[in-house]
Amino acid sequence: MLVHFGSEICGDLRVAEQREWLATNGLGGYAMGTVSGAPSRSYHGLLIAALAPPVERTLLVSQLEECVGYGGHSLDLATHRRVDGSVHPRGHRHITSFALEGTVPRWRFAVADALLEKRVWMAQGANTTTVSYRLVRGGGPLELTLTAFVQHRSHHGGERPALTLEPLERGLRVCPETGAPFVLLSDRGRWELEAPPAWVEVGPLAAEAERGLASTAEHLRAATLTVTLSGEGSGVTVVASTSEAPCLDGERGLAERQAHGARLLQCWQAAQPELAPAAPPWIRQLVLAADAFVVERSMDGRAGERLGASVIAGYPWFNDWGRDTFLSLAGLTLVTGRVEVAERILRTYAARLSHGLIPNSFPDRSDQPLDRRSYNTVDATLWFFQSLAEHRAASGSDALVRELLPQLEAILDHHEAGTWFGIRMDPADGLLAAGEGETQLTWMDAKPRDRAITPRHGKAVEVNALWVNALRSMAGFSRLTGADPGRWQALADRAVAGFQRFWNPELGCCFDVLDGPSGRPDDRLRPNQLLALSLPEPLLSPAQAASVLALCGQRLLTCHGLRTLDPADPDYCGHYGGDAQRRDGAYHQGTVWAWWLGPFARAHFRLHGDASLALSFLEPMADHLGAAGLGSLSEIFDGDAPHAPRGCIAQAWSVAQVLAAWTEISAGSLAGAPISGGTPRPPRR
Repeated sequence: MLVHFGSEICGDLRVAEQREWLATNGLGGYAMGTVSGAPSRSYHGLLIAALAPPVERTLLVSQLEECVGYGGHSLDLATHRRVDGSVHPRGHRHITSFALEGTVPRWRFAVADALLEKRVWMAQGANTTTVSYRLVRGGGPLELTLTAFVQHRSHHGGERPALTLEPLERGLRVCPETGAPFVLLSDRGRWELEAPPAWVEVGPLAAEAERGLASTAEHLRAATLTVTLSGEGSGVTVVASTSEAPCLDGERGLAERQAHGARLLQCWQAAQPELAPAAPPWIRQLVLAADAFVVERSMDGRAGERLGASVIAGYPWFNDWGRDTFLSLAGLTLVTGRVEVAERILRTYAARLSHGLIPNSFPDRSDQPLDRRSYNTVDATLWFFQSLAEHRAASGSDALVRELLPQLEAILDHHEAGTWFGIRMDPADGLLAAGEGETQLTWMDAKPRDRAITPRHGKAVEVNALWVNALRSMAGFSRLTGADPGRWQALADRAVAGFQRFWNPELGCCFDVLDGPSGRPDDRLRPNQLLALSLPEPLLSPAQAASVLALCGQRLLTCHGLRTLDPADPDYCGHYGGDAQRRDGAYHQGTVWAWWLGPFARAHFRLHGDASLALSFLEPMADHLGAAGLGSLSEIFDGDAPHAPRGCIAQAWSVAQVLAAWTEISAGSLAGAPISGGTPRPPRR
């Protein structure tokens, strides 16, 4: 699958610096950069290895700078934006095209009548990045010089490490003073170590400056590779790896990467035989993009033990998060036909249950234990129930439900009786309350300097939509296993009746939070109430649902997601930027989140039954695939037009929710889905 991007991406430096590519390895490791080649983040590099998958992500090889000699002339293909703002060299001017071959970025550089092709990919399941160069046009010899820059620091940043360089027959070994060595090798050419190696400042890093962070970095100029490409088809392969002896066969490595992408598409096609043949190209791209977030994690929390799996919330800076994992699981794995991966993810988190909760987040280091703070979430465990129900439906097997049933009962016991962070069921109305002190337990979890921006203590509307659905799922699980569902049905019925307390007849929508510290219901208009329309259990009447959908559409909906707060609210922030304090202040106070497109489109289809109209809310994301993180979907956008992309360039729940909603709506259209009031739509002829 080949996706070309417009020529303006290559010719305009400003645009080329704002378009970023990403390659991943299924371990949490990645390679990432801009189309121009000039780094704009401290996270940019050719090998960011997950040294304790999927965490301890460490920048090892930051850059290969290219220079070519051809026809008596020497040309820099690298692009440097200097600290003073000037640009030299300006190698981006020689880029004639940029494309994604599946998930593999490919550049073409014009050098007089010669055309040089470059690709970057990672080996699946290994901390190994391959960069290949091939002369696709031009008969005369072209001398290619590659200067390698290395590091050994956290991908978030850090101090200058002590590094020792050792020559090897086909490259070099880099030995950090603290940490395992890594290698940089090639299949041909002549390597020379820098004498002495020199630390070089990189910057300004525009994306970091925009986030109020350090806008410069540094890396070590370590060695130079020189190779002569003698004619058309001639090439060289460079490999960076934590393995001592990685494969240097570029053609074989590329074929394996392409075969992995082909298998992903085949799994999806097998899972969606009616939808896949007519699916638009952008949906196929999302199927490939989904794989970037699925990573290995030990099932038991011990290195070398049973292989589990998890979900990286977003690239480049997020680890795997429980909430993000289960909000994304259906779209990343079940829709794409990877049921066995979904099962490993569910088991991985079930193995870490504590006090009726699954972990919300994992620490950056594998030797840091999960403690109480790691479980600060009220909704992640409820999303776990939703994911398990979806897994059971997709797999057609009750085995996992039967295996986990005792743990599921314990979870609900804890929620009913009360557990950490003030999470407890209120027996008066059957609703779930949560929150104490300065905790932030819902998905709106920004907390700079120990102050929660949106604490939402009390009974949050989306939490209680999930609570009802978890209880209904538990009743269904009990029936499947022959257990008595009566207790869970009764709790669900009580919560459904209690949910009507959320209805605000004055505004024609739901209150966002009930029974909070102030004693007054929170009547701010936010998208959270959409889960009462989009989850399986109906919680509002058709008239109520229509009113909620209309208000959210008129005040919150944008082309790339939904605002987190009504622009008419005095606390609304329309721009996400600045230092951490300012960014966190805007994060859930007006910033647009892409993942909410999924619930909105599903709710619209369930209410109105018009698949074309519902799908039209998702379609602007097709254009966004070429606007920021190429081939993937961003985390957030400014609340104000033109809704510039912000945050992570590739976000799991953005991809997952859009892909899952497209699948549900498209499948429902084929099957004849019910509309408001339960009237069946006639099937297509």
